[in-house]
Amino acid sequence: MISQINAAQYEVMIKSGAALLEKNKQFVNELNVFPVPDGDTGTNMSMTINAGVTAMDAKPSQTVTAVADTAAGALLRGARGNSGVILSLLFRGMSKALKGVEEMTVFDFSAALSEGVTAAYKAVMRPTEGTILTVSRLVADAAAKYCQEGSDFMELFDILIPVGEEALRNTTEQNPVLKKAGVVDSGGQGYVFLIKGMRSALMGEPVTLDGSEKGGSDTADFASFTDADITFTYCTEFIVNRENHKSPEALRDYLSGIGDSLVFVEDDEIIKAHVHTDQPGEVLTKALKYGSFVSVKIENMRNQHTQMVFSSEPKAMMHPKNIETPPEEQPGEAEPEKKYGVVAVCAGDGIETVFRDIGVDALVTGGQTMNPSTEDILKAIQSVPAETVFVLPNNKNIIMAAQQCDPLTEKNVIVIPSKTIPQGISALISFDESLPEEEMIEAMKAACKSVRTAQITYASRDSEFDGMEISAGEYLALLESSIVGSGKDLASLLSALSERFAEDGCDVITIYYGEDVDEFSANAVGAKLSADFPEADVTVVYGGQPVYYYMISAE
Repeated sequence: MISQINAAQYEVMIKSGAALLEKNKQFVNELNVFPVPDGDTGTNMSMTINAGVTAMDAKPSQTVTAVADTAAGALLRGARGNSGVILSLLFRGMSKALKGVEEMTVFDFSAALSEGVTAAYKAVMRPTEGTILTVSRLVADAAAKYCQEGSDFMELFDILIPVGEEALRNTTEQNPVLKKAGVVDSGGQGYVFLIKGMRSALMGEPVTLDGSEKGGSDTADFASFTDADITFTYCTEFIVNRENHKSPEALRDYLSGIGDSLVFVEDDEIIKAHVHTDQPGEVLTKALKYGSFVSVKIENMRNQHTQMVFSSEPKAMMHPKNIETPPEEQPGEAEPEKKYGVVAVCAGDGIETVFRDIGVDALVTGGQTMNPSTEDILKAIQSVPAETVFVLPNNKNIIMAAQQCDPLTEKNVIVIPSKTIPQGISALISFDESLPEEEMIEAMKAACKSVRTAQITYASRDSEFDGMEISAGEYLALLESSIVGSGKDLASLLSALSERFAEDGCDVITIYYGEDVDEFSANAVGAKLSADFPEADVTVVYGGQPVYYYMISAE
């Protein structure tokens, strides 16, 4: 019987879970809905949790609290992709629940699991069931039920593993996208490997790495869920100091009644809220009744398409002084020399040159199959000598990691949710410092919306999607996140894309060719599209990007 776990044991549990996830990351990656590299869930989760392992190795801890804080701080900065960000939120919530705990009981661990789930659900704007959120919630619920009568960690994990596996199996039925592809949720699978690894450590058989496990070229996560268009006009966000004893529940209830997409977090010092509403003035008036503002941000979101991009905890709770993080992980900030700067995420020497030529301040290497961490993006932000830094993620799986940076720096961070490289380039071209900030944000978002991005890559495995038979190694054409077609005949796929472009018309077409394409072949693609759109301005540009043979923007 194991009734208590000390700091050393908890550290070994986390490391064992991380090792099992690392060993199985390729399996997790291959639970992709679309048969193309698209997110690297296993790689992202593994790199995120291994950031915690590295931090624990560098900073031995004497209490469970210290272990939890070290892991949470490192995961927050090392979070990669949506799955990695959610995993970091689970550990951040656990750290909050384990404050003041020297040795952990079953009750303490159960409370930590529940707090982690709460933090993750609060941070995701539109929580979707049939994902890692569901699996972690049901595991936490099972732990809470067990600790009402039981006190043995071995018994607890003997219950949690089957619950997690059943919850994982059920994700296929809960999520229509997963059901269509016949797979379980990849993030949920990664979470199950994590808790299985923890159990192995409890049994005295911790999972370890023998040095043969390497990253490799992995496949992808399932495609993101389509979010509904914003119903309300203004994205309103504020932090207010708590200067009286008024209950924040009244403010929460008010905000939930006048808008949507509400995220509301409070502690003893501050209240932070985010809501989409048509009444931002009234929101601020209500908030002022609780104390003075620390910060206020209002953005016009009308007609803007959003996805699960907002995550927040109060800045006081997320400040490095409240989460123990090794000093070497604290990047220094460049002193502001100007008001605005821009950071962009991209891959490919040609693409990097394009961004530099149009005025980006700093670049972060990343994209498909290699999502950068929150810390990678944060370091780039810190290096820009500007008060406000715009970030162009240029990939839907990087948006959440980018948004984690704002509470970690004194700079004002504005993430423009660009989902493709062409969207990011168009947004940067529209960057105009002479405009008021709100107008500049709107202009950049509108520029993203005006671009349609087609991408030609390869199918990573045999599959069937929407009745379409797809064979490994074939060309695969995507328009935004939809499959246009697949096959060995590139010309036929280009014709299919031209038909889709023609539906809305296009005046400017830019073809970025990748690292595996020669200039002659790229010019042939340009000639084909020029023939299809004789009135359009067609340009062929060397991008040097991995994964995609061609990225084609149509405006």
